Amino acid sequence: MEETPPPQGAFTHSPQARVAVRLRRMKQVRSLGYGLALFALILVQIPVAVVAIVGVLMSTVLGMVFLFEPSMRLIRFLAGIDRKLMHRWVGVEIPVPYRPRPPAPVRGRDGYFHHKGKRYRTALSPKIDIMLVWAISDPATWRELIWVIIDPWTRTVLALGPSYVIGWGIWRTVTEGQYWGLALAVAAFFAAPVALKIYALYALGLLGPTANAHLVGQVNRLNQVRADQVDLQAAELRRIERDLHDGAQARMVAVGMTIGAAEQLLDDDPAAAKALLVKARESSATALHELRQLVRGIHPPVLAERGLADAIRALALDSPLKVKVHTDLRERPESPVESAVYFAVSELLANASRYASRVTIDLSRRGRALRVTVTDDGPGGAKAVPGGGLAGLERRLAAFDGVLALSSPPGAGTTATIEVLDALGTAEEGVPVNAMPSGWRGVLYGACWALCWLPLIPQGLVATFMLIFQSSERSWFLALYMPDPFKWPTVAFMIALGATMLATGIRLAPAPGRNPGVC
Repeated sequence: MEETPPPQGAFTHSPQARVAVRLRRMKQVRSLGYGLALFALILVQIPVAVVAIVGVLMSTVLGMVFLFEPSMRLIRFLAGIDRKLMHRWVGVEIPVPYRPRPPAPVRGRDGYFHHKGKRYRTALSPKIDIMLVWAISDPATWRELIWVIIDPWTRTVLALGPSYVIGWGIWRTVTEGQYWGLALAVAAFFAAPVALKIYALYALGLLGPTANAHLVGQVNRLNQVRADQVDLQAAELRRIERDLHDGAQARMVAVGMTIGAAEQLLDDDPAAAKALLVKARESSATALHELRQLVRGIHPPVLAERGLADAIRALALDSPLKVKVHTDLRERPESPVESAVYFAVSELLANASRYASRVTIDLSRRGRALRVTVTDDGPGGAKAVPGGGLAGLERRLAAFDGVLALSSPPGAGTTATIEVLDALGTAEEGVPVNAMPSGWRGVLYGACWALCWLPLIPQGLVATFMLIFQSSERSWFLALYMPDPFKWPTVAFMIALGATMLATGIRLAPAPGRNPGVC
C-alpha cells in the first residue's frame, strides 16, 4: 500500500524535531558558558603569565638562568589547561609538542658528575644547564611564550565577545529602542559556537606541534617501536625454541629410543616389541599434534586461507565461552596486520575466559581504519600494567600504528577496542601525500598564513596598547582613525579577523600522512 506523503511542515512539531531544536539551542548556550569560563580563567592566566615573563626576562637579561626553566613550567602549565579545555569543550585535540625530557646527570665512577668537560660534586649545576638547553632549544617554548602574551586579548574577543555583544545589543534595544541591537544579539547567540571553534583552532596553531616537531615525534616513536619489535621477535624466537626443545624434540628423541628398544626385542620377544612400536606410533602422533599447534601459534592456517573474520569465528567456536561475532568487513588487511589483530583477539578471549561467560566481538571499518571491539560480561576492573599481557598487546599493535583502548569499570564488564589506522586501503594513486592545497584552497591557504599577522598583531594587539596609553601618534593603525565609539570594536574585529585567518590556515593545512584532497 502506497503511503501519502505528509504535508509540508508536518514534522516541525514532532518530538524528534523538538529534541533536535533543543540540542541546537543547548549548543549555543554551552558555547556561551564555555566562553565565559575561558574569559574567567584570564584572572589566573594574567598573574601567572606576568610572573613567568618576569622570570624569563630576569634569566636572559640579568643572567639568572636558573629561573628560566621554572618560568617555562608555569607557561606550559597554562598551555596544558588550554589543551584539556579545548579537547573537552570543543572537541579539538591539541597534541603536546614538547621534545623528550633529557635524562638526569649520572654520577661517574670517581664520585663526580661530569658535564661539558668539568667535574661537579653535586648534580645541581649540570641539571640546571641540561634543563636550560632543553627548554631553550625547543621551538614550542618560544611559541608558547608568544601565546601567553597575545592570548588574553584574543581570548577576550573570541570567548567573551559573543556574550558581550548579546548584552550590548539587548541594552541598546531596551534603553534606546534600537531594534537592530536585538538582531545583533541574535546573530551573536548563533555565532557563539563558531567563535569558540575559531579560538580552538587558533590555540591549535600556537600550542600544537609544527610539521618538524611532528616528524621528530614520528621518528622517535618509530625508533621506540622498532626497539620493541626487536625485543618481541627475540622473545618469540626464544619461545619457539623452548617449545621445540621441551616438546616435539623431546618426544622425537623418545620415539627413537623406543624404536631402538623394539629392534632389540624383535627376535626374542615379538609381543613386547610390538607394544613398543605401538607406543612409538602414539608418541609420534602426539609430537605431530604439538608441531601443528606450534605452527598454528606462529600463523594459523585458517587465517591465511579464509581471512581475519573467519579466523576469529573459528576462535569463537573453540572458546568455552558463548561468543557472538559481528562483522561487516568486505576486504582483507595485510597479512601482518591480520596476524597481530588475530592474536590480540585470541589473548583477549583467553583473559575473558577466566572471569566472563559471554563475549561479543565486533569487526568494522572506520574510514581506512580497522576496529575490533571485544566486550565481555565479567566483573571489570581490568587494566594494563607494565610487563603484563595487555601491555604486550599494545606494543604489538604499535608496530602497525594501532592502539588498544580499555574500558573496564568495576562490576560493569570490560570493553577492549583495537583500532589499526590505514589497515584497509591506501592513499589514492597518483595523488601525493602531504601535498599542498591547490586551486582556490591553495590561494586561500597562502593568503591566510601570509597575512594573518597583520590584523592580529599590529592592527589588533599593538593598537590595543596605543588606545590604552592614549598615544597621540596614529601612524597606520586603522582603529586610531575611527570615531571614539568604533575604536574598540575595530580592534576587536581585527583580532578576531587575524585569529580567524590563522585558524583557516590551520584548517586547510594538510595533516601529516593525509591526502589533502580527501576529506
